[in-house]
Amino acid sequence: MTFKVDLNCDMGESYGAYAMGRDAEIMDYITSANIACGFHAGDPATMRKTVQLALEKNVGIGAHPGLQDLVGFGRRNIAITPQEAYDLTVYQIGALAGFVQAEGGRLQHVKAHGALYNMAAKNAGLSEAIAEAVYKIDPELILFGLSGSEIVKAGQKIGLRTANEVFSDRTYQPDATLTPRTQSNALITDPQTAIRQVIRMVKESKVQTVEKQDIAIQADTICIHGDGATALDFAVEISKTLRDTGIDVVKVQEFM
Repeated sequence: MTFKVDLNCDMGESYGAYAMGRDAEIMDYITSANIACGFHAGDPATMRKTVQLALEKNVGIGAHPGLQDLVGFGRRNIAITPQEAYDLTVYQIGALAGFVQAEGGRLQHVKAHGALYNMAAKNAGLSEAIAEAVYKIDPELILFGLSGSEIVKAGQKIGLRTANEVFSDRTYQPDATLTPRTQSNALITDPQTAIRQVIRMVKESKVQTVEKQDIAIQADTICIHGDGATALDFAVEISKTLRDTGIDVVKVQEFM
């Protein structure tokens, strides 16, 4: 049996004089890049440079819209209406799509960031607004969302292709949501544990929760993070290990 999976990473998170991540190096080991659009991170110059880098490396380009919260890096919950979610999604996709078009490329996907992502995973109204924004801009775009979440359901309902996303370095709750970062057990810090979790999610469609119970999960795309001290080493290792265990790592648009 052949397994195919996309490997995505958040990119373009530098802002002005502040540099984040090791985008140029990690881009060699992923297949899709979620590029910040200026609300939670990123700026016009960073967006342009990251788009150029992704095109050079043949990496799928995704808009990564977040809440308007630079100080909190888009990770703080802000009460917004579905209309506000629609507006900020359209605005940010449009900004990145402009750079992609200017460089002769094509946008592949959209993935909400941080608190917006987690809020939409549980809130049907926010998810439907985000899905509508994506669909109206381009119905050919792929909508990324937490595996089995409301945003995946909303995307399917409106007629978008959807990619169920799983996380290599995060723990899971019994309802298949991610453990909040405010909790001490939210992150998986051991690389081998993270890789074993990923391989099981891809090959067995299962993940063990923090309560040591197996739950069903679908893994179309795997998120790795590019801003940690060992981010590059992990990107290299997970990319190689997936292929060594019979899992093809390819852009999501190539198998959806």
